[in-house]
Amino acid sequence: MDNQKQTAAGKERANALSFEVIGAAIEVHRHLGPGLMESAYEVCLCHELEQCRIPFRSQLALPVVYKGVSLDCAYRMDVVVDDLVLLELKSVEWMKAVFEAQIITYLKLSGLWLGLLMNFNVPVMRDGIKRVVQG
Repeated sequence: MDNQKQTAAGKERANALSFEVIGAAIEVHRHLGPGLMESAYEVCLCHELEQCRIPFRSQLALPVVYKGVSLDCAYRMDVVVDDLVLLELKSVEWMKAVFEAQIITYLKLSGLWLGLLMNFNVPVMRDGIKRVVQG
């Protein structure tokens, strides 16, 4: 992944983007509510990010580097915003510890610093967002 260095400016930009993304997720949740499949929220969130002119890429391949060799293991990052913020989207009844472990691993593998674990299957969206920082 070609991302910006984890400089103070990069982290500041990632923090600012995270607030914009949270606003976009809240907007999506306000219109759709809980109960849909993750894929529906992803498409709608990506549409909202486009409307806000926030650069992103979705369903990015995430290779695993094993003993110096990059291997395609079919891992995909849901959404990466401006090559700075990883979004891992869920629509589940309960958040499991493995979901946080997943986003931490994705952050390490991608070299990104900041991630948002977002569960849309909640009554109030802000209760479904967990900020995860690598390091």
